Amino acid sequence: MVYNWLNIEHYCALCDERCETGQSVCSPCEAELPWLREHCTRCALPLPASGLICGECLKRPPAFDQVSVPWRFAFPVDSLITRFKHHAQWPLGRLLAEQLSRHLQHAFDEGLPRPDALLPVPLARKRLRQRGFNQAQMIADWLSSALTIPVDTKLLQRVQDTQSQQQLDAASRRRNLRQAFALIDDRRLPGRHLAIIDDVLTTGATAEALARLLKRAGAARVDVYCLARTPKPGEQ
Repeated sequence: MVYNWLNIEHYCALCDERCETGQSVCSPCEAELPWLREHCTRCALPLPASGLICGECLKRPPAFDQVSVPWRFAFPVDSLITRFKHHAQWPLGRLLAEQLSRHLQHAFDEGLPRPDALLPVPLARKRLRQRGFNQAQMIADWLSSALTIPVDTKLLQRVQDTQSQQQLDAASRRRNLRQAFALIDDRRLPGRHLAIIDDVLTTGATAEALARLLKRAGAARVDVYCLARTPKPGEQ
């Protein structure tokens, strides 16, 4: 007997109400998510108007070329990321990664260049032992499956177990990450287009450190894909 998958009822992962077949989130909940609207065309910082470059990117152009991100770091996405990252609720991470893959596929269809490979941000060994998994690696693997773009874990490594970035300001984050990363093999970098994968972009210090490292070794383009982007402190 052939099993009829169409008879399976689908329920929203956020409100537990029935939703469309093949969807993880119902239309009302999807509409209420904190979608990133107007933002900096370079670093995706939320802005009051579209098509602009933020003052920070004008003053200090980042090493990465473009950030692609679907949401602002606000409720309920911030709660979902926290539960995935700090409480090992992996189904929530997969739900967010699925939505990110749809966002990226739409961007590719609209002209965003597809990268040659996805590079998850390396996690420090101590933090990896404490957490038990690298959330950026998991997001990259899910994106790879959905977008058929390979994950490359043989290029980057974290060589310093730095202080947690969460309580640091932008300048402190940059200082904290000096010499934190290194290349494992830079012979495969010249001319390549790579995408760094992370969960949240706050000041962009981690993405900047990695993109600078990759560009210096010959990478032609470095983009950043993440789940959410924080606004400036004090802004909603």
